[in-house]
Amino acid sequence: MPMHARLSLHQICFGDIGVADFLRQCQELGAGRATLTSPALLAPDGLDQARMALDRHGIRLQSIAHLFTADSLSADPDTLQSARDTLYRLIDNAAELGASSIYMLTGGRGELSWAAAADCFCKAIQPCRERAAGAGIKLAIENASALYADLHIAHTLADTLSLAEQADIDVCIELFFCWAEAGLPGLFRRAIPRCRLVQVSDYVYGDRALPARAVPGDGALPLATLLAELENAGYRGAYELELLGPRIDAEGHAAAVRRAAASLDHLLQPQP
Repeated sequence: MPMHARLSLHQICFGDIGVADFLRQCQELGAGRATLTSPALLAPDGLDQARMALDRHGIRLQSIAHLFTADSLSADPDTLQSARDTLYRLIDNAAELGASSIYMLTGGRGELSWAAAADCFCKAIQPCRERAAGAGIKLAIENASALYADLHIAHTLADTLSLAEQADIDVCIELFFCWAEAGLPGLFRRAIPRCRLVQVSDYVYGDRALPARAVPGDGALPLATLLAELENAGYRGAYELELLGPRIDAEGHAAAVRRAAASLDHLLQPQP
């Protein structure tokens, strides 16, 4: 049975799996959209596999998930040139494969203040933003837990929006990491003009370790309210399932995705 047309599957839902196998899984599960990870796409045959499998299975490439740099951000313009070169390549790949966006973690702040690290990221990303604009690709950043501070500097939705506005790029809203923030309706309204993707999973009270995702509907997230607030704010884009962790492994990846898709399909149906 086809998934809701606005649902997308993240490659990470199936663990360490190749591009071709992942896209075959998407087709078998009825998904019409998918997001690939940049390491898989940048592998020696990743681009060719993606090109052939997207066409074979009739899947739309929603986005590419990417870590801009595994190093700390730096004011030295030469330090991040390799990161820019990799992103240039991904921009070209995204355009070729028909993706609409690339969403990223920024790289860590190291010993820099938040403001200094943000300034470094904005300067580093500017040439990439210009190239992406020319290719019709949106660059975005997501909000992620401070437990990933070695890889990212935007840990609340508010901070993610501030950084995106400073860099003049877009955002991916990860509900798992922002659902408990204050003032979400206002943050959603502020985010919508820049929002390229919303990621959905669930959290069960008492889970302390990452990744601690649960199938939507199994946990504490008020998903009906959150999605209604996003829709009321004007969001009309894709909702992406990003499922990983012990609960997902125990149930089985395909089974967890099927239940998650059914839960989201119900929430996305027009209300009478």
